[in-house]
This record gives sequence, structure tokens and C-alpha cells, in this order.
Amino acid sequence: MQAGNERVPSPTPALLGGLSVALLAVVIYSVYTSHQLATMRDLQERLVDRYRRASLQLLRIQDNLNELALAMRDMLDRNEPYPLAAWSAPLGRIRRDLDDALRSEAALDSSAPPDAGAQVTSSLAQFWSAFDRALEQSRPGGDAEREALRQIRDSLQPRRDAIASQIARRLVHNNEAGQRAAQQVAGIHARVQRNAYLFLAAMLALILFTGTLAIVFNRRLFHRITELSAQRSTLSRRLITAQEETLRSVSRELHDEFGQILTAIGLMARRTGRQAAARQDTELADGLAELQSVAQEALDKVRGLSQSLQPVILQESGLLATVGWYLPVVERQTGLDIHYTPPAHGFDLPAASAIHVFRVLQEALNNVVRHSGSPTAEVRIRRDAGHAILEVEDAGRGLPAAPSGSGVGLAGMRERARLIGGSLDLLSAPLGGTLVRLKLPLAAQPEPL
Repeated sequence: MQAGNERVPSPTPALLGGLSVALLAVVIYSVYTSHQLATMRDLQERLVDRYRRASLQLLRIQDNLNELALAMRDMLDRNEPYPLAAWSAPLGRIRRDLDDALRSEAALDSSAPPDAGAQVTSSLAQFWSAFDRALEQSRPGGDAEREALRQIRDSLQPRRDAIASQIARRLVHNNEAGQRAAQQVAGIHARVQRNAYLFLAAMLALILFTGTLAIVFNRRLFHRITELSAQRSTLSRRLITAQEETLRSVSRELHDEFGQILTAIGLMARRTGRQAAARQDTELADGLAELQSVAQEALDKVRGLSQSLQPVILQESGLLATVGWYLPVVERQTGLDIHYTPPAHGFDLPAASAIHVFRVLQEALNNVVRHSGSPTAEVRIRRDAGHAILEVEDAGRGLPAAPSGSGVGLAGMRERARLIGGSLDLLSAPLGGTLVRLKLPLAAQPEPL
């Protein structure tokens, strides 16, 4: 058949190709995602966090400038009877903290213009220099003190306000730069999320493609296997049919041809023996009697072999009668002690099913004799819930540790069981040995061979 020569292409190259593409996509996406996440982490650590800490330092500078403004206001109000020189200690503390905050902020803020920090530092240096001179020149209650207060009011306060304005502008600039860095981080996060969705969609599409490809190839392979199974079933039926026809032909030849020849030899020996006895030739008569006995024994064996190959009793009396006749024959031929348990209630099987059950029984008993080493066997036939069950059990070696199940005899038994709609099980017997169980529905009506 042409279908039998059709070669189904293997899905392996396509599936391996799809797997390779998927793995390559996973590697590329992993590298890309790792780079994006590293960039986002760097922005968070290097920029956003630095901008936050720089803003804290700028707020610290603003607090110091506010304390300085309050101190200058108290100097100008003169509500306290303290000389200007008494403010040196609190102003020194403010100055030290302000200088420390400026150094910390300059080390953190990389977004400010290069000369912005230098301008603030220079302005503060000039401010503190002028403040120091004013405090050194001041004398309590004299013109020098009034001149110092005038310098504080007219010169130093505007300078402090100018420095505070510069710090405020830098704080605004720093906050804007932090917002831009946060937006960059959010943009990277959005890209990573979008790419994750795209990658997931691509993977789903690839999985759908490879799954569809696998399904298509599996359907083709399943269809091909179904065709091969049907062809095998047809071939098995034909082989079994040919085997039964061959056995039937050999049985007929043995029964008819060889049986007639042996019968003729026996008759001729009997007639010749009578003639020898009439002539009183005792030696010849005894030889012919022995020849007649041998011919009769050979005739019995030929008829038994003919019945074993194709039992006529199976067609005439059915399966149960055939089994009852066959088991004693096996006992005489092999020396096997067989215990037979017939069904409590008889049942009929079609001849097309009975011949297969009989062949399974023959093969099972042959296996007991040849392979089990058991001196006894049990044959049971029973009816159970609409099924006929044949069991052959021995007390021999039992099943091997890893039975291959590839024997020709066992394969033939399974095929015969399948042809009559039944099942064959090869089990370990409860007390050791092997149990062969054939189970077939009584309603099965296979086609005649």
C-alpha cells in the first residue's frame, strides 16, 4: 500500500529550533533587563539618593542662615544688655556647622553649576570676614558699637539675605534635578515593564506555535500509528488464518492419507497373519501380529496428532468437550499432572472464538512443560459477569524479574485474545509460579477465519 511507504517527517528539528529561539530570546532579554535594572539601580543610588541627601544639607544651611538672621536681629534690637563681642560663641557654632554643611553639600550635589558652590563659599567668607571686623571694632556704648550695628544692619543683613537666596535657588535646582532623575528611573521602569509584557507575549506566541506544531505532528503520527495498527491487525488475522488453514490441511492429510495408509497396513498384516496361521507358520504369524500392533499404535498417535492440530470435536461438540478430551492427552504425552475445574454452568462460544481459546490453552500448557519446571498445572474455566475466563496456573519458577514479553508464543496468545475482543494477563500466582488468564466477553462474535 502506498500509505505504508509514506514517511512522516519528524517534528524534532522544528521543536529544537523553537526551543533554541526561545532560549536565545531568554538570554538576550535577561542581559537587556539586567542592564536596565543596573542602570535604574545606579540612578537610584547615584542620583536620587544623592539629590535627597544634598537637599537635606541645603535645608541644614538654610536653618543655619535662619539662626544667623535671628541672631543679627537680636543684636540690632539691643533688648539684651550684652555687648556685641558676647555673640562670638553662638556665631562661631553657627559658622562651623554652616561650613560643614557646605562641604557636605558640595561633595553630594553634582548637578549644580561648577561655580555655584564657589560663589556661596566666597560670599560666606566675605560675610564672616566683615562680621569679624565689626565685632573686633565694637566697644560697648561707644561710637564703634553704633558703627558695628550700622554695618550689621546696612551691609551684613543684605549679604546674608543674598546668600540665603543663592541657597534657595540651589535647593530648587537640586529638587528639580532629583525630579528629573526620578522621572528617568520611572522611564526605565516603564520600559522594563513594557519589554517584560512584550517578552511574555512573544514567549506565549512561541509556545503557542511550538505547541500547535507538536499537536499537528502528533496527530499525523497518531494517524500513522492507527493505520499501522490496522494493517498489523489485518496482517495478524491473515497470518492466524493461514496458520489455521495450514494446521487444518496437515490435520486432514494426517487423518486421511496417513491414517488410511496405516489402516491398510494393519488390515494387510491381519489378513496375512490369518494366512500364516492357516499354514501353521507360527513365527510369521507372530511377526505380523506385532506389525499390526505397531501400525495400530502409529494410527492412534497420528489421529491424536491430527486432533491436536485441528480437533474435529471442537466443531462438533464445542470448547468444553474439547478441553475435557485434550487435557488427558497432554497428561499422557508429557507426564504433566493437570487438575481441571470446569465451569459450574456450561456455555457456548462461537467456533471462531473457541479455536482461539483452545490455541491459548495449548500454548499455555506448552509453556508450563517447557519453561516452568512445574510437575502440576491447574486449568480453570468459569463464567463471571458476562465474561468467559480461562486460567492456566503452574507452581514453577514464576515470572522473570524483568519479563520482556517479546516471545513469539506470548505475542500470538495476546493477538488471539485481541482478535476475539478479550484480554490476556500474565501474572504471578499467589503461591508462586505463573498464572495465565484469558478473559473474553461472551457476546463477542468475531468474523470467521
